[in-house]
Amino acid sequence: MLSSLTTRWRAHYSKLPPALQLIGLQLWLPVFFLIMFSFCYLAAFHSPKIHDAPVAVVNSPAASQFTDRFSQASPGMFDFRFVQDQADATEAVRDGSAAAAVTFPTTRSGAPEVTIASAHQFQAAQLMKSTFTTAFSQAGTAPKITDIAPLPSGDSYGLGAMYLMLSWCIGGYMVAMFIGMMGNPLSHLTRVGILAGGALVASVITNVLASLVIGVYDSAHIWQMMGISFLWILAIGLAVNGLAYFFGRFITAIALTMFVFLSIPSSGAAYPVWMVPRIFGDLNPLVVGHGITEMIKRVLYGVGEPYWQPFLLMAGYAVLGVVTMIVGKRWRESKEFDRILAGKTTMMAAAQGAMAEKAMADRERILAQHGLDSESDDDTQGDDDATGSRDDGGVAASSDRGPSRDRVAAGSRQSHYSIVDLESDFGGDPMLGGNGLGRSGTGGSLATDELEHQVREMINRRRVVDASTNGHSSNGTAHH
Repeated sequence: MLSSLTTRWRAHYSKLPPALQLIGLQLWLPVFFLIMFSFCYLAAFHSPKIHDAPVAVVNSPAASQFTDRFSQASPGMFDFRFVQDQADATEAVRDGSAAAAVTFPTTRSGAPEVTIASAHQFQAAQLMKSTFTTAFSQAGTAPKITDIAPLPSGDSYGLGAMYLMLSWCIGGYMVAMFIGMMGNPLSHLTRVGILAGGALVASVITNVLASLVIGVYDSAHIWQMMGISFLWILAIGLAVNGLAYFFGRFITAIALTMFVFLSIPSSGAAYPVWMVPRIFGDLNPLVVGHGITEMIKRVLYGVGEPYWQPFLLMAGYAVLGVVTMIVGKRWRESKEFDRILAGKTTMMAAAQGAMAEKAMADRERILAQHGLDSESDDDTQGDDDATGSRDDGGVAASSDRGPSRDRVAAGSRQSHYSIVDLESDFGGDPMLGGNGLGRSGTGGSLATDELEHQVREMINRRRVVDASTNGHSSNGTAHH
């Protein structure tokens, strides 16, 4: 039943204008974007609330009384974690495992101390500062606020790490996405080489602009930042490159989901994870956004997770990319082989083929309007070397492949190119991204090698059928 409906739908859809078919087959992307934006960004950020915010408290009788009263007054708001001394509490704030640390005085004349780190999470630090200042003020005392990592003037709200992380993620997945869509014939070594080159360019551009031009961070850290950005962009690129073998042109959706839609709200860069829905907090240790921002903060401000944790996450994505790259290439070739044997094609390939045929028809129509014959050219008449030997009727006997490569290389172009001509003389179908004489001129490129392959397979199958039909007709005529 489903197969029958699909067949009928494809038959109906194939009757639409080719350009309309191509547009319709790409409209899934804006729909996907709207849905994911709503579920990931609106759902995460529309109403942030504190829940189970981790706070380190130096253990003492006064601390126990304070945390008990606070927990009763605001249940579920804080997750108080007792530590032995102030050094442990401060280290918890420094590595980000605690949003703040509270130390109670040992004498009656002393004041409680609240330790924060603005450079680790600006919103978290401000919330902890205001919340505990209000709470202690109601008890008749003013706490001492200690900020162990204040933000510099160039990044006064602490958003630099988030936007640097976002630029590295986008740079990494976009390069790999285009390689995955267009680079099927390329070897693994070539693809990885392009990824590494793209990572180098992206790391230089983003860090030079962020440091030397915009002033987000001090230039003393630029070489460290270039190094970690190169590694992160390469790791992301490897992951997307490997997954592209399995998802084809839909790798855009996978990459956006992994490295943008889920990564931003789960990273803790925009809001701390204890202010967004719990599902994003659960994803926090797994998303690259978390690892990148923690490493940036450790390099620039000396806060955040120890280096080994982000490096471990980075290695995980790189290994994922290498494994899926090796397995995926074989899997994709096997699937493509089965599809060719079954004589199947995709709706996108069919639409591309229809678009190519319409382009040829439009070309003939335009030439005819200007009084030109698409089947002949005055410049080529009489040139037996270029057009092949002619029989007694004046018909080219060996011109079934159109203009020769030698004539194209010499700069002679006839006014019309058949699909056979395009295959032999062009670097790519112009409707699939080609823009001229690919091998001998300006160089054409294909929107996707997969689509080119599918279109050409469809055309070849049509030729085989036509040849077979003509052969049977000839045999039948001869028999009669």
